[in-house]
Amino acid sequence: MANATWVKVAPISKLPEGKMLGIEIGDLEIAVYHVDGQYYATENVCTHALALLTDGILDGDVVECPLHAGCFNVKTGAGMGDPITEDLRTYRVRVESDTIEVEIPAAS
Repeated sequence: MANATWVKVAPISKLPEGKMLGIEIGDLEIAVYHVDGQYYATENVCTHALALLTDGILDGDVVECPLHAGCFNVKTGAGMGDPITEDLRTYRVRVESDTIEVEIPAAS
């Protein structure tokens, strides 16, 4: 991704397996998940009703919105049925020197 920026999010010790963490980077609300030994990131705001997904429940690789129980696959951002009609944006994640980093695209 041209002109993207890698942003340090947290040390890996702050995000144990099976947990999620909500962060703000500029005007972006991002959720970072630790699932199946890997880290994933999506937008943190439900596409259906503007709730923070990190206020919901993470079960395996599925996050459930706290408002209307809409579910998303955290690995792909895909909505998993009603009431979800729009997938989540996803972000690339890497670990550098025991620190989780998320790739943020350049502003257009």
